[in-house]
Amino acid sequence: MRRFIVRLHTACLSDRDRGQATTEYALVMLGAAVIALLVVGWATSGGGAGKIGHLFDSVIDAVTGKL
Repeated sequence: MRRFIVRLHTACLSDRDRGQATTEYALVMLGAAVIALLVVGWATSGGGAGKIGHLFDSVIDAVTGKL
């Protein structure tokens, strides 16, 4: 079934569209990587580290409070 879907999708794309889809995929992945790096940078710097620790403590307290 999966082969059929891939072949159908491939048949619907022209050669130029295939390159465009690859480019769009690469740009989306690049954008996701940039956002991930920004989040990691924020979380490891002074501003985000304390907030994440506080959030983690709150979640753990809420879970243990319901037990």
